[in-house]
Amino acid sequence: MAGKQDNAKRGFSRRQFLGVSAGLMAAMPGLSFAARRGDGPKLRVAGVGCGGQAMHDLGQISREAEIVALAEVDQERGAEAFQRWPDAKKYTDFREMLDKELNNIDAVCVATPDHIHAIAALAAIQRGKHVYVEKPMSHNIAEVYTLMKAAEEHGVITQMGNQGHSMRGCYEMKAAFDQGYIGDIKEVHCWTNRPSWPQGLPTPEGEPVPGTLAWDTWLGPAAERPYSHVYCPRNWRGWWDFGCGALGDMGCHILDAPFYALNLTAPTRVSSEVVGATEGSGPTSAVTRFEFPANGKRGAFTLSWYEGGKTIPEELTGGQEIGTPDGGTLFIGSNGKMHTGCYGLPVKPLPDRDDYERPEYEYDAPGGHQAGWVQGCLDGKKCTSDFSYAGPLTEVVLLGVVSQRMGEPLEYDAATQRFTNNEAANQYLSREYRAGWELGKI
Repeated sequence: MAGKQDNAKRGFSRRQFLGVSAGLMAAMPGLSFAARRGDGPKLRVAGVGCGGQAMHDLGQISREAEIVALAEVDQERGAEAFQRWPDAKKYTDFREMLDKELNNIDAVCVATPDHIHAIAALAAIQRGKHVYVEKPMSHNIAEVYTLMKAAEEHGVITQMGNQGHSMRGCYEMKAAFDQGYIGDIKEVHCWTNRPSWPQGLPTPEGEPVPGTLAWDTWLGPAAERPYSHVYCPRNWRGWWDFGCGALGDMGCHILDAPFYALNLTAPTRVSSEVVGATEGSGPTSAVTRFEFPANGKRGAFTLSWYEGGKTIPEELTGGQEIGTPDGGTLFIGSNGKMHTGCYGLPVKPLPDRDDYERPEYEYDAPGGHQAGWVQGCLDGKKCTSDFSYAGPLTEVVLLGVVSQRMGEPLEYDAATQRFTNNEAANQYLSREYRAGWELGKI
């Protein structure tokens, strides 16, 4: 039986956490007493970003914690949050919020466009604050490793917003694979119904900036350019300077089940066939293939990702619908096939049959993804998708993004975090930061 992970291995004990916190308190006055106890005041949380997904995250978090400060560059987008939490201090720039509220917050929820994720998360971590950050946890791979290192050094509790990792699906799929339900893995195929926003666009003409929007702050580390409604508030994912396309949006959800179940690390090779991409905007459709090396439990195999209307070939599915309407994964083994939905649920054999006996498994994710993070902050317990797990998963996703931008096969050396066959591709493993927005200097 796939057993529950030992909490002593997954995170600090309560005594260890109190010791670490005491040390952090001495070094950083901003780390409050509320964050160090599970039986006292509620965790005090600040939100970086208040519209869209941020409202869901903050809503879930507020069931277990107190929302005490909010930063939102678009006052129209933030209006609902400002009304829901009227006592929270209001800011336009999260940098000002973090400085002025240093001693009044314990933790930060970052739910912004992708290009702000790592900037805001690292600024919070360096101030000793626990962090929940939406997926993908960063905009590029250099940021992934910076965040992982900082979280470990500062001893904070982290969680990436791939909520499927606090559901049972990926744990059931891992148990099925470990117990040999489908034999040796030969192929994996993942698909998404995204993008649901326009991509493959030319650079738009500038427009007057809405009076409710702090455009320069919205740009953050990205190069200056005129405002356009084509960028924000809703279509930023399709622009490489701000988002990571369909892979960045859904990859951390859909790839989670194979990443966890098959104990994946970085691929050695990734390639993409893209349609409709422009210099600054992602493809209208793409098929991206990741080649993963063998490990102790399985041989090498290829994972194929389909987006923009591309889908798993019918000869592999037998014409049966797999996954859920927004995406899913097909596992092909030497002894059979299984499939999962977008967030790892449901787990089913292919073809579906009545005599399927689910494997025994346990998982330790009580209360949901956001609530689990709040409790982790209070108890010092490592979360299900903390940065030590979310980082390597995000690395895989972002390698696919670079492949789509290059449109040609890339060979990757995980030890050096570099492409070995294409120097030009390495420019996309990091980014240039606009003055005042440099990573780690806020």
